[in-house]
Amino acid sequence: MCEASHFCMMMRGVEKQQSSTVTSAMVGAFREDSATRNEFLSLVGRSRR
Repeated sequence: MCEASHFCMMMRGVEKQQSSTVTSAMVGAFREDSATRNEFLSLVGRSRR
């Protein structure tokens, strides 16, 4: 899981100062075991949508 702020979103064009993008990929145990996945997501402060 990677969360980043994009300079082009903050300073150019739409000028959204608090914008960020989250990219994630669930592989291995995170894909197969929902308990492991949910534990990880709760630790990083994101819920499954």
